[in-house]
Amino acid sequence: MSDFFQNGIVTTLHKLRDRPIDALEAELLGFSKHRPMALILPSLYSELEGPALPSIVEHLSSATYISDIIIGLDQADRGQFDKARKFFEKLPQQKHILWNDGPKLQGIHAELDDKGLAPQQLGKGRNVWYCMGYALASTGCEAVALHDCDITTYDRYLPARLLYPVANPSFSFEFCKGYYPRIAQDRLSGRVTRLFITPLLRALKKILGPMDYLDFMDSFRYPLSGEFSLRKDLMKTLRIPSDWGLEVGVLSDVYRNLSHRQVCQVDISDHYDHKHQSLSPENIGDGLSRMSQEIAKSIYRKLATEGVSFPMGFFRTVKASYYRMALDCIEQYYYDAQLNDLQFDRHGEEQCVEVFAQSVITASESFVNNPMEAPFIANWNRVSSAVPDIGQRLIESVAADNDS
Repeated sequence: MSDFFQNGIVTTLHKLRDRPIDALEAELLGFSKHRPMALILPSLYSELEGPALPSIVEHLSSATYISDIIIGLDQADRGQFDKARKFFEKLPQQKHILWNDGPKLQGIHAELDDKGLAPQQLGKGRNVWYCMGYALASTGCEAVALHDCDITTYDRYLPARLLYPVANPSFSFEFCKGYYPRIAQDRLSGRVTRLFITPLLRALKKILGPMDYLDFMDSFRYPLSGEFSLRKDLMKTLRIPSDWGLEVGVLSDVYRNLSHRQVCQVDISDHYDHKHQSLSPENIGDGLSRMSQEIAKSIYRKLATEGVSFPMGFFRTVKASYYRMALDCIEQYYYDAQLNDLQFDRHGEEQCVEVFAQSVITASESFVNNPMEAPFIANWNRVSSAVPDIGQRLIESVAADNDS
């Protein structure tokens, strides 16, 4: 059970009582008459064979307030795409499977690539971007939610609570970020948030002084959650990062597009677990090491657009300040774990901090040495300007794949 504390400048919507799910879904069904809702599921084919997605589909079968489910399917051949169509058949909603590796969508991708508009990296960012383009072209949704397909603790509350803030016509929110406690069985999880993002943001605040952007980012209880919802119009201007800085990059672009009064975060789960990335200390191009670097670069880029300059020695100061704050965080988490009878591997926690401290420097070197890097995919307003019929072609291509 959450408390009512408001964390920073972004409105926090807590779970203050156990509201019956049927009552919540009935209210959402009423909202759907004025603001139709869709759900985006970016999925690898392998997730169809994992433990999480079958349960997710079972729960979504009862979510009749959602009119459309848009599935971005990656790493699937023709036979696997056909299996995916059968897998999602049980959903009562309108289903739209984007076969990203199929010839029709690959043809659209090649055309956009010729115009310098296509995502350059494979992965979740590209998948989400195409799904958003499809949702924009669709006439059947005004509020859209997105969540990952590897959530092993999924239940009906998650999509309902995630969509409620942007679907309720009496609310002013245009964007909503989901959050939840990260407890994995008998220990604290969420290492990148606990031991990297939070102390890094606070180190930057200590060095740079008060900044609205840093206050905004530090207001989120779980900035790396893969779950968010938004009004349809925001997708036209939202820039999606193509690297592992997706979640942080999206928040940075939300900050650019919206007033903080139009943004909220909502408690969507009492317990949340999914697949975990390895720390990968021996390979800085993989695992949490790579993730932390790309998150740091995303934050540095945004600070630069806010007019922050980085004099010689700045990033060494950031590293030193980050390291001290992260070690202090470990002490705090140790006390919390002890009180709650959770295991706590202090050595493992400090290993994480050492890897993340190196990421602060590695990311700064990449940022400084490659000033022409274009980390964001073009927004859909630009794409539609360059290719006016792109939306209709996406709709037709997906329909042809799903009907064949």
